[in-house]
Amino acid sequence: MSYSKALRSGVWYTISNFLMRGVGFITTPIFTRIMTKSEYGDFSNIQTWMFIALYITSLDLEASLIRASFDYKEDLDRYVHSLISLSILSTFLFGIITIVFRRQFISLLSMDGIYINCMLVYLLFCPAVNIFQNAERYRFNYKWTVATSLLITVGSSILSVLLVIVMNNKLLGRTMGFILPTAVVGLAISIYYFVKGRPVKTEYWRYALPITLPYIPHLLSMYLLSNMDRVMIRRLISPEAAALYTLAYTCGFIITILVTSVNSAFSPWLAEKLADGDHKSIRRISVPYVGFFSIAAFGMVLITPEILYVLGGKPYLEAKYVMPPVAAGCLFQYVYSMYVNVEQFEKKTAGMAAASAMAAGLNFVLNAIFIPRYGYVAAAYTTYAGYFFLYMIHMLYVRRLGMGDVYDNRKILGISVAASLLIFFTNYLLDKNVLRLGIFIIYLVLIALLMIRHRLKIVNVIRLFKK
Repeated sequence: MSYSKALRSGVWYTISNFLMRGVGFITTPIFTRIMTKSEYGDFSNIQTWMFIALYITSLDLEASLIRASFDYKEDLDRYVHSLISLSILSTFLFGIITIVFRRQFISLLSMDGIYINCMLVYLLFCPAVNIFQNAERYRFNYKWTVATSLLITVGSSILSVLLVIVMNNKLLGRTMGFILPTAVVGLAISIYYFVKGRPVKTEYWRYALPITLPYIPHLLSMYLLSNMDRVMIRRLISPEAAALYTLAYTCGFIITILVTSVNSAFSPWLAEKLADGDHKSIRRISVPYVGFFSIAAFGMVLITPEILYVLGGKPYLEAKYVMPPVAAGCLFQYVYSMYVNVEQFEKKTAGMAAASAMAAGLNFVLNAIFIPRYGYVAAAYTTYAGYFFLYMIHMLYVRRLGMGDVYDNRKILGISVAASLLIFFTNYLLDKNVLRLGIFIIYLVLIALLMIRHRLKIVNVIRLFKK
């Protein structure tokens, strides 16, 4: 695989992710103005439980593709078909459980039965999309990945807006609009593989499950780490407070876009470099990546009030102090994922799950202590503490695996900590608009000067991409 192909894939993943999130940011002001804060907070609760259930029912089978794309390169379509079939079987079993214990699920999830039905539809078809997209990503066929992602995101945004406007039950309209496009695309992908007629190979189930089952507690813990806050804020304070926190957290998705986009291209490239034993190239590339995310996170925090005003209006401006710890947490989210990629390649996922469970437990305890005392803003800092803890554990675990020379740990830690302190400093600037915007202008000028200084490298990258 050539560097230009990896670069081209990475650029297109980034562009598509920004387009998808861009659609989401455009529609967010619509939802915050049409729906009440309580409805907005309740939808956040539905989304949270939906994704938690997805990690369980999907068995996170797509996580096995980072290695299966090498081991079963010539039979990857059959491998994908086998994984989709297993995920459907798993979801059916989960659906039976929800029917038998329906009252208990309604009480536990704090949602009506109709939303549980919607959730089951999503759980049935979403794994097919994820498995298909990951398989295409490891083939560097970015076109299909980008096309399906845009179709789902644009379709979901447009349908959600229409249903929220025309339906009296706006919460149900928002939920259905979110679910249906994913269900349609997932159904089409499932039918495509079943029509191809390649029989399911249970050997692939036995290959994937030992890799992915230990990974489920990791992903579940990670999702709880980033979303448990909203559920606890809703229970400990109010749905309105959960809505404020959710919108502020949405602003941090801009940084998360960069995290997921770059990692989408970085992980296949990393897998090949690890297979070749080329740790020097990995060290050379990883440090600038961390520096880039640090600069991006700082710039984003400087314009937090303006972003919140556009997305939610004046009622949501009070949530501006959530953004600095969210941005710093997103930075450590990317850094820890670099080490997780190494663990996945080495098929050492058991330790990863234990680390994530400890981080989620730490976050839960800190939330229970600080949210009642200091309000919903405290939840952003407890999440940051969880991500930092997670980064340290994964860094030490990779070293224990004998892969301590893959990354320059000292430089990465130094850059990340320094960036966090700088981002936390912006808390003192959020009420000083003239000073804050002046610093932002200086920030833009320095970025422009850096681009001018390194213009030849930038031009070479663009030329390589064009080729």
